[in-house]
Amino acid sequence: MSMKMIRQTHGVPAKRGQRVRFTLEGSAPRLGTIRSADGGMLYVQLDGDGFTRGLHPTLGLEYLGA
Repeated sequence: MSMKMIRQTHGVPAKRGQRVRFTLEGSAPRLGTIRSADGGMLYVQLDGDGFTRGLHPTLGLEYLGA
């Protein structure tokens, strides 16, 4: 699923390069950057990490500057 399809399907403003805040229940929020999308997941590189992780577009993500 492309970034455009994720925006349309989930009603989120996700764009490559966009900053996000990821909050996992019981953990401190972390900031990161959307790098890509595939299979309905957003691939986000959290600040301080050298890798991306697949995150669901509506679970725990706050879109910053949208």
